[in-house]
Amino acid sequence: MLSVLSRNRSLLWELIKREIASRYKGSYGGLYWYIIQNLLLLTLYNLVFGTLFKSRWADTGVGQGNFTIALFVGLIMFNIFAECVTRAPTLVINNANYVKKVVFPLQILPIVQLGAALFNAGVATLVLLGMALLLKSPITWEALWFPVVVAPLAVLVLGLSWIMAAVGTYVRDVNQVVTLLVSATMFLSPLFYPISALPAKVHSYIKFNPLTVPMQQAREVLMFGYMPDFEVLGIYMCIAVAVALFGYWLFEKSRAGFADVL
Repeated sequence: MLSVLSRNRSLLWELIKREIASRYKGSYGGLYWYIIQNLLLLTLYNLVFGTLFKSRWADTGVGQGNFTIALFVGLIMFNIFAECVTRAPTLVINNANYVKKVVFPLQILPIVQLGAALFNAGVATLVLLGMALLLKSPITWEALWFPVVVAPLAVLVLGLSWIMAAVGTYVRDVNQVVTLLVSATMFLSPLFYPISALPAKVHSYIKFNPLTVPMQQAREVLMFGYMPDFEVLGIYMCIAVAVALFGYWLFEKSRAGFADVL
């Protein structure tokens, strides 16, 4: 896997840049739409869910004014996950022109999607820092650990994308199922509320949500000025690497039949 990435790093970089630019190609806003979109989403979620969920953060040290920051941090992590996983089942189908090109490394397509998602997350993080200054919510030096928190999630998302891309090429219904599961994952994650606001008996179940650890750790380093929990992140990374290796293996085993089903 690493050898494939090394051999195709130039192609990968060019495809990521093209993917980033193509999303708003031809629009007047261009790449500024990445900023506009994040601001609009933040405003919408804050208006719709702010009144309902603000009070649930009172016991966590998040004040009323900082609810917006808590929500946005969760949204950054969720968008990395959702943007890649929801598009993965149709990734090979939408790039059918590459399938019959023997020299094209199809396995880098999920990495291109992940690269674009991480770029969007980077823009969103800059928006977050600007909003934190506006709301007078201090960001401490522990925020520099944020990439370390994102890394395990990125590895997990890559593995899931390989799996979904392989299976979704043969079974088209996977796309609809994944869309529903991603929506369920959002509402069953600590995005709009802290885990402490839920009954104690469901805490262990919520922790199995793949977004729970990234969201909690991201808020720890960006909002509360705490060091990340390296033990928890280490366990998460081990699971993510296992999923990524399995996903890559499954994709490689399945790609021989892609041309036949397309």
